[in-house]
Amino acid sequence: MSEIWTILNGDEKRKITDNFTLHHFKKNQIIYAERENPEFLWCLLKGKAKLYKDGVGGRQQILRLISPVQYFGYRAYFANEPYVHTAAAMESSTAGAFPMSVVRELIDNNRDVAWFFIHELSRNLGSADTRTVNLTQKHIRGRLAEALVVLIEHYGFEDDGITLRVYMAREDLANLSNMTTSNAIRTLTAFVNEKIIVVDGRQIKIINEPMLQKISKFG
Repeated sequence: MSEIWTILNGDEKRKITDNFTLHHFKKNQIIYAERENPEFLWCLLKGKAKLYKDGVGGRQQILRLISPVQYFGYRAYFANEPYVHTAAAMESSTAGAFPMSVVRELIDNNRDVAWFFIHELSRNLGSADTRTVNLTQKHIRGRLAEALVVLIEHYGFEDDGITLRVYMAREDLANLSNMTTSNAIRTLTAFVNEKIIVVDGRQIKIINEPMLQKISKFG
């Protein structure tokens, strides 16, 4: 929790260490579920996670991807409402949890902590607004290209500089791109034929990132 750590005094740091707990999650294990009451500030320390919402017909929509070291799970507490989405691990992951009741005490006593969360919430809201427009106005190719760009931004590449450092099921790619799985598969195949990517099982290699960025931008 290094970002918050820098704005805390000694007593506040001790309060965090005394109340901080580690949790280990298996692939696809739920961290917290929609409609549960928020109790903790979560910080992903290792692995990958997703925030998603079940839609019509049980189809998921991935709202956000979480990478180390990001905070999540606190908005609902500030809004005084249950969670409106579910958080789940995308692979074996480790996350730290800190009671929101103690976070509230820190905010009451340290204005910098309040500004930290205002900044985080504002940044996430801006990203969500942009993503909503993109998912509703871009064509299928643009949406899938944007999803691949988001994966690059969040998780980067393996040592070869072209293989995405994340393994995404086709269904998850579709859920991230707001399309059906069959459309995601067809669009991936088109990108392969255009020599923009190479697909090897669940591995995706980006061999023409400038073109991918262009498709993402212009939709």
